[in-house]
Amino acid sequence: MSGRTKSLIFKAAVIAGLLLSPILPAHAQNAGPQAPPPKYDIKRISAEPHPGPPPIPEQEIIKKFAANEDVMKKAFDTYTFQESIRLDEQTEPGGQFLVTGYMYIKPDGQRYFRVEKPAESTLKLMHFSLEDVRALSTMPLFPLTTEEIASYTFVYAGQEKLDQLTTYIFQVKPKMLSRKKRLFEGVVWIDDHDFAIVKSYGKFVSELEGNGTALPFTMFETYRENFQEKYWLPTYTRSDDFLKNDQNEELPLRLIIHATDFKPNVPATPASPDGPSAAPR
Repeated sequence: MSGRTKSLIFKAAVIAGLLLSPILPAHAQNAGPQAPPPKYDIKRISAEPHPGPPPIPEQEIIKKFAANEDVMKKAFDTYTFQESIRLDEQTEPGGQFLVTGYMYIKPDGQRYFRVEKPAESTLKLMHFSLEDVRALSTMPLFPLTTEEIASYTFVYAGQEKLDQLTTYIFQVKPKMLSRKKRLFEGVVWIDDHDFAIVKSYGKFVSELEGNGTALPFTMFETYRENFQEKYWLPTYTRSDDFLKNDQNEELPLRLIIHATDFKPNVPATPASPDGPSAAPR
């Protein structure tokens, strides 16, 4: 395996310690060293960056990565995969919620999360439903396809090394909000060789307030993993936020969503399509 391919097969192996850590399929690349994903401080990207022009025209980079997003989305939709969702109350005392299931795709192209067994919970502070968890598990993963980029404004913010990759950084903002769907607002990192998104950090916004769930998470950091030396697919998402208690104290929380065990799409069995529905309320 090349050094480039190892790079973003990264440190999402933190999941070995944080989640159930099943092994990636044979057609995916090796998970690499057992270390947490890098914490890049996007705050150092100014609101109006002036990094100088990239080595190739900005519009050409945007056009190329959007075309690649079309390819990635099409490849991603050919897979069923296991997904683990973990919520941690990072307090003392604190608790944890963990649910594992499979992500299937319906005939209409929409994905749904089928829980395989009752959720495990020791949470002490949070109250939510399994539907809130499902809503988080189905957030948009490919919002910047060729069809969608006309809805956004892109600002080039320079270049950065991500492990052994060199990336172009773009700030992304919707031109206009919609009531019908949530649009991405944040930052994306584009590999300068494959012209593919390898990392994103941001939120999903609409004319409606909130994220559509009872959970507080808004900013999501997503890493992609290289499959078959050609597809960069999202496999690891993290979000840190706070929950206010009755004393108006901010209590830290962490969400981790991890996708593994990718297989060619197979339909779910007709019986109990949603599986067990145990979740704290």
